[in-house]
Amino acid sequence: MLFLLPPSETKAVGGGSLTVSEVALTFGGLNEARERVHSALVKLCKRPRVAATVLKLSPKQLSDIELNLGLQSGPTMRAMERYTGTLYDAIHGGVTGTAEPLTEAAWARAKQSVLIQSSLFGLIPATDLIPGYRLGSSVSLPGAPLKKIWPPAHESIFRRLNQGLIIDLRSKAYVDLAPIPADVPSVWVEVVSRESDGKLRALNHFNKRAKGLLIRAILNAEKVPNDIEELAGIASAAGMELYESGGQLILVTDQIKKAQR
Repeated sequence: MLFLLPPSETKAVGGGSLTVSEVALTFGGLNEARERVHSALVKLCKRPRVAATVLKLSPKQLSDIELNLGLQSGPTMRAMERYTGTLYDAIHGGVTGTAEPLTEAAWARAKQSVLIQSSLFGLIPATDLIPGYRLGSSVSLPGAPLKKIWPPAHESIFRRLNQGLIIDLRSKAYVDLAPIPADVPSVWVEVVSRESDGKLRALNHFNKRAKGLLIRAILNAEKVPNDIEELAGIASAAGMELYESGGQLILVTDQIKKAQR
């Protein structure tokens, strides 16, 4: 069983001495598409004013243009550490945000079972080393339209994974950038909360939190789940409910209430 996550717009700074040009990203079949997207992004960022508009940068984010220009020489860190924000903070910090760091065993499990789909690098394992960058899924990148480049590039990659069911925790925007072929076993996750009257309500901000808490629970479990029943058991132990409905998984959480206390 594999777990597919979206990236985050917010990212940690810094990293180790290795650069992305010195490490080999997993899924080499994506390298041609990666190079095309990278080249177009660098070309765009050589025109700072245009780049600021296309990348939708605020005045405080203009330094991200230089970050993109230095992609090949910038410091790197594991992808699941590079990405920050609600989902990834929940993975590392748990319910309270002050949980113990992930163990080496948890990181080893993440390497084998957690994938992240970047708009710049495409599909990568959670432990691949990447630099900081700025490129959102909705950007219309001149010369390299993401919605035309990434879908065909990922098709064969998804078919070669061969690790069972893919639990798709991505946002719709990233699903559109790299659709999983219909013949590859996968299921998308919808996060909802249960109201006091028993009705279910879709979540926005807090759906990321619930996904992060689920991933943390999976990484800390005794073993990677082999089926939906085992996954539901892990979710239950983490205070959530998970079940199949209408061809997708429903993750029911009360984490919104806990976070508001």
